[in-house]
Amino acid sequence: MADISQTSAMVRSPARAQKRIKWTQIIDHAILCLGAFVMVFPVVMVLTTISFADVDIVKHGLQVGLEGHMAENFEAAMFDASGFTKTVTGTRMLINSLILGFGFAIGKIVISMMAAYAIVYFRLRFATFAFWIIFTTLLLPLEVRILPSYEAIQSLGLANTYTGLIVPLIASATGTFFFRQFFRSIPEELVEAARIDGAGPVKFFIDILVPLSQTMIAAIFIIMFVYGWNQYLWPTLITTDEGMFTLVRGIKQIVQVLGQTGAMVPEYGKALALSMIAMVPPVLIVIFFQSWFVKGLTESDK
Repeated sequence: MADISQTSAMVRSPARAQKRIKWTQIIDHAILCLGAFVMVFPVVMVLTTISFADVDIVKHGLQVGLEGHMAENFEAAMFDASGFTKTVTGTRMLINSLILGFGFAIGKIVISMMAAYAIVYFRLRFATFAFWIIFTTLLLPLEVRILPSYEAIQSLGLANTYTGLIVPLIASATGTFFFRQFFRSIPEELVEAARIDGAGPVKFFIDILVPLSQTMIAAIFIIMFVYGWNQYLWPTLITTDEGMFTLVRGIKQIVQVLGQTGAMVPEYGKALALSMIAMVPPVLIVIFFQSWFVKGLTESDK
């Protein structure tokens, strides 16, 4: 009898364990679905509201449902001239944002790789001290140094230029830190082999370090592109010409003048369409580089 009861208990215990594991999976998926819903639902509401007329949006706020004004609002957002001067379009602002985002990302990657390369591979007396000086700049956000940066740009005559938008902010302590840690993980034997083959500093950097750093470059590129794309304060100070407005900068400017139309009804549909357009490039960048992004932050490809 004891053997029979023990056998039946053993038969029941896997079933209980299986049931317990199944409920755990259900709870995990429920939490994930809830989080996804919280994040996606506001975006869905904005997207559906774009299909409503401006009068309905003014009366009732964000809408759930579909009407027939979505294509009209997106077309107006991309091609209709807006702003105080009525000269800038959504297409122009999109181009400016792309130039700023790619300029930020590429500039920061190049500067960070060169700084990390010098710190790791050059026999500099104060290399470690220089690295920590660079790293401590993380404690100084843009708002702390924005006045001297703005004065320097104005004195050089770089206001309302892409150079003025990009160059003052391309130094990156974050990128330097990540590339330094990655370069330190590369085996010394590889450096010695390159030296024996006659590779100089430039050839070693371009032919060996850059190909090895592809995943890290992709990870840093995503971070820096999104950072540059979402810049608002710096473009607000540097650009006064509406032709140089970025999407993030221009949406606010357009909203300020929406009430100056003949019907005195703010064009919220057009403004919301422009905000949705501003979300697309960062999302595509993240989706395209997603696997490289995870690999670059979790692995060291040698």
